[in-house]
Amino acid sequence: MRNTKIYLSLFMLLLVQIVQAQNELDSYLKIAAENNPGLKAKFSDYMVAMEKVPQVTALPDPQVAFSYFISTPETKVGPQNWNVSLTQQFPWFGLLKKQGDAATNMAKAKYEAFENEKSNLFFEVKTTYYNYYFINKAIAITRENLSILQTFKSISLIKIEAGKSTIADELRVEIEINDLENQLFLMLDKKSTLQVKFNNLLNQEVALLAPENLAQDEMPFDKQITLDSILLANHTIKSIDFKMDAFTSKEDVAKKMGMPKFGVGVSYTSVGKGTSTMALSSNDNGKDILVFPMVSVSIPLYRKKYSAMIREAQYEQEEQTHLKNETKNKLTTIYENITTDFNDADRRIALNSKQAELAKKALNVLMISYSTDAKDFDEVLRMERQLLKYELEKEKAIIDKNAAVAFTTYLLGR
Repeated sequence: MRNTKIYLSLFMLLLVQIVQAQNELDSYLKIAAENNPGLKAKFSDYMVAMEKVPQVTALPDPQVAFSYFISTPETKVGPQNWNVSLTQQFPWFGLLKKQGDAATNMAKAKYEAFENEKSNLFFEVKTTYYNYYFINKAIAITRENLSILQTFKSISLIKIEAGKSTIADELRVEIEINDLENQLFLMLDKKSTLQVKFNNLLNQEVALLAPENLAQDEMPFDKQITLDSILLANHTIKSIDFKMDAFTSKEDVAKKMGMPKFGVGVSYTSVGKGTSTMALSSNDNGKDILVFPMVSVSIPLYRKKYSAMIREAQYEQEEQTHLKNETKNKLTTIYENITTDFNDADRRIALNSKQAELAKKALNVLMISYSTDAKDFDEVLRMERQLLKYELEKEKAIIDKNAAVAFTTYLLGR
C-alpha cells in the first residue's frame, strides 16, 4: 500500500512537470508569433496586397480641361472668353469588380503564405526546444557516465596498489574519461548555440529552461483522415487555390478590358457681350453656354494585346493546376516519410529503454566482478559505452518522435 502511494505521488509529480513544460512551450510560441521579424515581414506583405484592392476598384480620376481664348472667337451670342470641361471615364460593366476580386484573392494567397510562415516558425520553435531538452539530458547522462568512470578509475587504482592490476587499466580509464569530457564540452557549446537560435526565433532574450521530462506526443489516430486533412488544410495548397481564383478573375478582367469604355462629361463656356448686329439683336447676347452631357466612347481596336492578356491568365491557371497536383504529391510523400520516422522513433524508445536497463544491470555485475578479481576490464569499458549509447539514443528517439508530430502539425497548417 505504501509503495502504491509512493508510485502515485511520483506519477502526479511527473504529470505536473509535463503540464508545466507544455505551458512553457505554449508561452514561447506566443512570444514568437508576436515578435519574430520574419513573420512580421510576411504579414506586412499581406497588408501591402490588401491595399491594392481599393486601388484597382476605383474609377479613373476625372479629367478637367480649361481653355482661355487669347483671340476670342465671335459667335452669334457674343465672344467666347474661356471654357472649362469635366469628363469621367467608365470602364465596361463589372470590370472594376473583377479587378477587385483578383486583387482580393491574391491578398488571400499572401495571407496563407503568412499563415504557412507562422506554422513553420512554430515548428522551428518546437524542434529547437526539443533539441535543447535533448542536449541538457545528454549533458546530464554524460556527467553521470563520467561519475561511473571516476568510480571505476578509483577501483582500478586500488587494484594497482594491491598488485592485482596494471597501470594500463588506469590509463585506459583515463582515456575514456578524456573522450567523454571532450564530448561534454562540445555539448555545452551546442547548448549555447541552441539558446542563441531560440532567442533569435523569438526575437527576444528568454531564460530557456529545459523540462525535467518531455511528454511523448502522439500522431492522430487515422492515417488516411490525417492525410486528407493535410491536402485540404495545408496553407500552401490553400494559397494555390486563391491564386487560381485570382487568375480566373484576371482572365475576366482581360476580356472586359477589350470592351468599349464610356465617358460622360459637362462643358461650360464663358461668353462676353457681343457688339455685332446679330449679337445685339439676340436675346442670348452674353449668355454663357452650358453643355451637358457630353458622351464619348473609347473603342479598343488593337485586339492582340487583349488576346495575349487572356492567354496569359489561362496559362497562369494551368500553371497553378499543375503546381497544386505536384504539391499534393510531395505532401503525400512527406507525410508517409514522417509516419515512418514516427513509428521508428516509437520503436527506438522502447528498445533503448529496455537495452539501457539491461546495460545498467550488466555494468553493475561487471563492476563487482572487476573489483573482486580484476577480470572483465574490457567488458566493463565496453558496457559503459553501451549504456551511454542506449541512454542517449532513447532521449534522441523521444525528440525525433515529437518532431515528427510537430511537422505533421505544420503540414496541417496549425
